[in-house]
Amino acid sequence: MGSNYPQIAASFLVLATLLSGTAAHADGVGAGTLIENTATATYDAGDGPVTIPSNTVTVRVDELLDVTVTSLNSGPVAASSGTAVLTFEVTNTGNGPEAYVLTANPAVAGNDFDTTIDTIAIDTNGNGVYDPGVDEVLTSPATTRLLDADENLTVFVIVSVPGDALDGEASDVDLLAEAVTGTGAPGTVYTGQGVDGGDAIVGAGGADDNAIGSILIGVTSVDLIKAASISDPFGGTSAVPGSVVTYTITANVSGSGAVTELVVTDIFPAGTSYEAGSLALDSASLTDASDADAGEASSSGISVNLGTVAGGTSHSVTFDVTID
Repeated sequence: MGSNYPQIAASFLVLATLLSGTAAHADGVGAGTLIENTATATYDAGDGPVTIPSNTVTVRVDELLDVTVTSLNSGPVAASSGTAVLTFEVTNTGNGPEAYVLTANPAVAGNDFDTTIDTIAIDTNGNGVYDPGVDEVLTSPATTRLLDADENLTVFVIVSVPGDALDGEASDVDLLAEAVTGTGAPGTVYTGQGVDGGDAIVGAGGADDNAIGSILIGVTSVDLIKAASISDPFGGTSAVPGSVVTYTITANVSGSGAVTELVVTDIFPAGTSYEAGSLALDSASLTDASDADAGEASSSGISVNLGTVAGGTSHSVTFDVTID
């Protein structure tokens, strides 16, 4: 038997009518989504059940403005004088499309020295490495394209390191991203400036964010020292025909950085003949042939490829010649 009192039931319908995308984003439902709500009432007035709808209330989701900036460098970038590249990621953490103004500040409190900002660029080919002439250089004011909700960009800040920076000194660069629509205290409203003419609201992060990238100076140098020891045929140390001369070439690498492609070469002196098979690196024998190991001996001299060598280390190359 039906009741004479109305039984009220409410139903909610969310219409996915986003201008772009249909999924929820970093700050919830996407900007521009229409949320429609219609209530119903069911009752029995004595002649059977009746259901009636209310009017439909439509709410358009406003745009939330927010962003995060993260340094992608695992630690300080090693550099000496010249150019250095710092890598960052800028992510739209709002719920609608937004562009961001990027500002790099090299004058951070506590720096041992300050760099000069040369360029801010976007990683256009997605390889995570700055490619001059390929990656997009942003002109002032450096502004990204519109980023969809949850979309990120890899950003390169290219700086010049002064020539008088000393070994072990450090410098920070601060990259700031600010929403083009506006920034401010959370909840600040930019009327009519959001998606589809809705409002844009500053999110919890203030619609701006920054991150620090660091540079550490590693000034490295190589000091090369050559010495000779002699063994004559009579058990002494005289330099006579038939004496064997052992040359030792020591490469001392100093500083906190590293050198690359370090190659030690020497020409056999006139009046001597190379003792085949005597070439060694740090007391480990090398073949004379041009093969997989680091050394090679030709008719004119020796060559040993030490490759990348860290500061604070030493390596010695030795070989023998016989006085003719």
